Amino acid sequence: MRPTTGQGRDGRVGSRSLGKLLRIVDPAGRPSRRRSWRGPVSGIALAVALASCASAPRGMLLPVAPVPGTDRVDMLTATTRARSDEAGVLYTGDRGTGVSFSNIVVSIPRQREVGTIQLPRSVPGNPATDFVVTSATPLAKADLAGWFRRAGGRKRRVFVFVHGFNTTFERAVFRFAQLAHDADAEAAPVLFSWPSRGHLLDYSRDFDNASYSRSDLADLLKAAASSPAVGEIVILAHSMGSWPAAEAVRQLALEGGVPRKISNLILASPDLDVGVFRRQVEDMGPRRPRITLFVSQHDRALQLSRFISRGMTRLGGIDPGRDEYQRQLAGLSGITVLDLSALNAGDRINHDLYAASPQAVRLIGDRLLQGQVVTDSDVPAPLMAAEALGSAASLLVTAPIRIFDTASPRQ
Repeated sequence: MRPTTGQGRDGRVGSRSLGKLLRIVDPAGRPSRRRSWRGPVSGIALAVALASCASAPRGMLLPVAPVPGTDRVDMLTATTRARSDEAGVLYTGDRGTGVSFSNIVVSIPRQREVGTIQLPRSVPGNPATDFVVTSATPLAKADLAGWFRRAGGRKRRVFVFVHGFNTTFERAVFRFAQLAHDADAEAAPVLFSWPSRGHLLDYSRDFDNASYSRSDLADLLKAAASSPAVGEIVILAHSMGSWPAAEAVRQLALEGGVPRKISNLILASPDLDVGVFRRQVEDMGPRRPRITLFVSQHDRALQLSRFISRGMTRLGGIDPGRDEYQRQLAGLSGITVLDLSALNAGDRINHDLYAASPQAVRLIGDRLLQGQVVTDSDVPAPLMAAEALGSAASLLVTAPIRIFDTASPRQ
């Protein structure tokens, strides 16, 4: 990530950059808000900035020759980003004209831990040790039917991923390749990438770009559902990507009904207002897909988002055991909440637990991508997990059955 305003060449964010964030959030610069912000919020902003600016070269999507002894993820990408003329970048953080499609093959080294991404230190990277791209082929929209026929496989399942805030195209490609590979669910991977700028201070612009792309995501889902080679579609959206994902499913519902092939909508660390989410689910109607939420009260990126949204707790940061959230979600059937607060994986902001935690990845691959509902029998009891795993405690299905009807069949 290149330095932004107020950011040093070593990637660190100084007081000027944090001050700019304050001015964006509160243009009036009220003293009381400034004093409260300089404490915990400044630390959260700094942690998020440092995590997002981890050292990585530009141009990581420059294709290299594959080598033996590596694995591969063959994905379809659909993006509303503008094309880039820079070698190995492919797409920028600006809006393009229409939707661009590509077939990208990612090579993954086998000597790595589940949940990790080994980025190259210099381009184009070494396939034996790094995540690299071995081919990137532009596709026309007319080519999608052929790709679904080729990639659908015996299980005819499609796995659609929508990335979150502060994510470049190349990082979205590698994160999804890691998740699709580690989940090992025999599903054809499809990445939908909206024009995130990849900068911490572009939160508002990213939200506008995510909203701008929701109809294009709905069209992609319709194209997949209309293919005879596709029998089931599972959507996983992360962070701010939960907004266009939920809006796209809502749009399909309002246009005549969610296609029955869309079986599960997974929202990981959703950066959504709780009340807005409820209205979206209500608008989806009774034939909506099952919905699974991954939440954590220790997600520092969502704590920063909460500050930006002036104190409103984000859906991904709720404590589902509290009465206020149970009341807000009461009566919505077919929703499962997985509380990942006890997990410790990935970076220190705890925003990528769904993909960085081996426990979460296993649940995604073994249960959710198989069209099954996660129940408390799928995870060990908390005390047993604490003894066996130390600081990486168990996932907990915390939604009371009386509120979240996780086994509700679609009508």
